[in-house]
Amino acid sequence: MKENLYEYLAGNAYPGRGICLGKTPGGKKIMIAYFIMGRSTNSRNRVFAPIDGGIRTVAADPSKMTDPHLIIYNPVLTVGNTTIVTNGDQTDTIHDFIVRNVCPGYSVEAALNTRTFEDDGPNWTPRISGVVDMRLGGYKLSILKSDDGNENSVQRFTFDYPEPVAGEGHFISTYRCDGSPLPSFAGAPLLVAMDEEGPHIYAGKLWKALNEDNKVSLFVRAIDLADQAYEDVIINKYHPVEE
Repeated sequence: MKENLYEYLAGNAYPGRGICLGKTPGGKKIMIAYFIMGRSTNSRNRVFAPIDGGIRTVAADPSKMTDPHLIIYNPVLTVGNTTIVTNGDQTDTIHDFIVRNVCPGYSVEAALNTRTFEDDGPNWTPRISGVVDMRLGGYKLSILKSDDGNENSVQRFTFDYPEPVAGEGHFISTYRCDGSPLPSFAGAPLLVAMDEEGPHIYAGKLWKALNEDNKVSLFVRAIDLADQAYEDVIINKYHPVEE
């Protein structure tokens, strides 16, 4: 049964970081959504900034950035006909494996086999990743997580959707909900309903659904499968401060 993602997010104060990939009902476009949330001042002190083919996180106020570790990275990169979206610097790891053509067809898995969850105990935040084939519309989602908080045991799961159904998408997040420590996402990605709205409307609906206190930034990309052209939308809660 498909979840209503807007309702799911509205009822969850802290899913952390989230990725949704899916095909529009008409089957002509693939939508990518990635959001970040934060509870600490350091985590909230961020904005998405556009770069060639993607986005980078930067400090909203550089003078307030206390630790860039796990905070500053490239969430979205484009290489050839592939879009990569992740919640950390594993974006670059996947990008480099694809460029080097390591394990053709399995570069994502090979890349993520070199990585583990984040070193931020006691949460041990999962690394979530998504990769989209911009020609065929197929995509993969991955999560690297601890074994129920055990820092000595990593679990790696990859979910492959080579032929996604029009009107359906899949959502994964770093956490199930708020807590102390934060409980990692568990199980398969949620099956969610996609709509035919353009990227601006889709981004607006997702942004409205996210918890007002904790949301930080949102990125949406709409990819036209006919010609691989894409349109990006960025929404930031905070505004950059000039140095």
